[in-house]
Amino acid sequence: MQHAHPCGARTDLHDGFSDNLTPTVPLDLSQIRNFDDLLRAMSQTAFGGRQLGEAADVLYEMVTNPRCFVVGTFAGAMTVAKMGLVLCDMIEQGMLQAVISTGALMAHGFVEASGGTHFKYDATMDDRALYYKGYNRVYDTLELEKNLDDVEEIFHVVLAGVPEDEVLCSYKINRLLGEYLVKNTQGRGILKSAYERNVPVFVPAFTDSEIGLDFALFNRKRQLAGKPWLAFNPFLDLEHYTELIRVQEEIGIFTIGGGVPRNWGQQVGPYLEIITKRLGEGGAFKRFKYGVRICPEPAHWGGLSGCTYAEGVSWGKFVPPSEGGRFAEVLCDATIAWPLLVKAVQERLMVNG
Repeated sequence: MQHAHPCGARTDLHDGFSDNLTPTVPLDLSQIRNFDDLLRAMSQTAFGGRQLGEAADVLYEMVTNPRCFVVGTFAGAMTVAKMGLVLCDMIEQGMLQAVISTGALMAHGFVEASGGTHFKYDATMDDRALYYKGYNRVYDTLELEKNLDDVEEIFHVVLAGVPEDEVLCSYKINRLLGEYLVKNTQGRGILKSAYERNVPVFVPAFTDSEIGLDFALFNRKRQLAGKPWLAFNPFLDLEHYTELIRVQEEIGIFTIGGGVPRNWGQQVGPYLEIITKRLGEGGAFKRFKYGVRICPEPAHWGGLSGCTYAEGVSWGKFVPPSEGGRFAEVLCDATIAWPLLVKAVQERLMVNG
């Protein structure tokens, strides 16, 4: 029964605090000293700002949990977009223990790490003219065909040193490329950082990349010379990654974009489960306890890139929040949100040791 004030106003309305609701707080820039302060304050606001602020809390908890093995999955043109050193930071500072990526992201990152340069695209440029000049456009940035030719020459040198009986896969090839960068370059690079920290880099759709095509070209050259092809078996990637996850106490995932890297990384839980169910041994029951995802794609298109962690719970990929799972999803361009997020967490790590 509702109680009424003599003037007609209700007297049974709750004030929020009585129900333990969390109040929002105005963003006061005069109190912001650094990126960590900013994201902490944004977590008490709304919309995308709150999403990003809460993502910092989840990422910090995930990377400081000594029992948690963190997988990073990366799609989109992040290295062409000059985000490569952000990924280097995450690897070098121990935030990631495995990386799963598109082939293109690693190929363009290798261009940068080996000394190549990307350039801004001018909207007055004609795409047909760009083709004849050897400029490949990635939205608002240009990758030079010369850069890709230079990478092919390096890759040929790297593969020439592989024994003929070696069966390759993407993480083995990426380790070889990382070793080359360590021995022959001065600057930073994703595969260089991964090699130095012993972080495996998997490219599930390896043939869908410039380096994948270079591998095919290398084998065609071998065939013309009367030599056997170097073997490539993608299931070596799958089984190595699966075994890495199987032995972990807890697992977390950090995702930029979606696509094949996201799904390939997430399917490990169901794979381990059906190994147990259908083979009786060799599997495990593993679910991601943590997840942070930055991607602008909404869920209503129906694609995996936009699907929520809640949807992944139904597949047995994630621990439900009711059982301790902790997740954050930021619907934003990664070139905006990712650097802010990592910088804030870096500052928090420095303060808290």
